Amino acid sequence: MSEESSVCPLKVGGVFRCVMPVRWGDMDAVGHVNNTLYFKYVEEARAQCFEAEQVYFPHGRVPLLAHASFDFLKSVVYPATVAVLMTVTRIGRSSLTFDVTIEVEGEPGVPYAKGKNVVVVADRESGQSSPWTAAELEHLARFFV
Repeated sequence: MSEESSVCPLKVGGVFRCVMPVRWGDMDAVGHVNNTLYFKYVEEARAQCFEAEQVYFPHGRVPLLAHASFDFLKSVVYPATVAVLMTVTRIGRSSLTFDVTIEVEGEPGVPYAKGKNVVVVADRESGQSSPWTAAELEHLARFFV
């Protein structure tokens, strides 16, 4: 499935937004959120997105993170609440590519980190990619606005 597909209910440019508090323990010895936690924040956002829209994968199918990257632009410091924005940039046959931005609540439009995630649906046994089902894409489309 490509970006140009008119059949796909999930559209390029759709955004999922997830808000979560920064915990005191997220900081490192330098006094800001450790860079590894940005990946955990996005992991939680992906999990909440799939769970909230009831994108459940039948036995034998599993979503896998194929790529994750970040550029760290500003330091997040406790106390804070972060907003993770996942924007669909590509819809593949068995993959979704997201641009990811982490902001701090109260500073909309100010990126603290920017990155990219690619999620692939695969057969659990073979590890081979498996196409998205229409139901999965329809569920996701409801949350990416």
